[in-house]
Amino acid sequence: MEKITITETTFLPLKPNDKGLIGIASVVFNNSLSLSLSLSLSLNSIAVYTRPDGSDYRLLFPTKTLPNGKEINIYYPIDKQTYETIKKVVVRRIEELAEKMEKEFEQKEV
Repeated sequence: MEKITITETTFLPLKPNDKGLIGIASVVFNNSLSLSLSLSLSLNSIAVYTRPDGSDYRLLFPTKTLPNGKEINIYYPIDKQTYETIKKVVVRRIEELAEKMEKEFEQKEV
């Protein structure tokens, strides 16, 4: 399996709700499949939820509901390794934003 390189991660926090939705993420990654083919993709609208016990995060990828009621995936990771790679960078971005907000809050208290 080729190694993916995530070059950009964004996270837009939302007001948490009772279903656990805390924000929307997007990632940009590059994958050189061969010497002649280089692929860059931006995956947007990834919903970020906390697990009910608050122990971890989970990612939900966008779907489209067809007129007959069937839902189809717009895009999704095809294996656990890709999912975990995306989740890891999104969680890192969430933690970076939390640290930044904490520092700003501490500076305002002084």
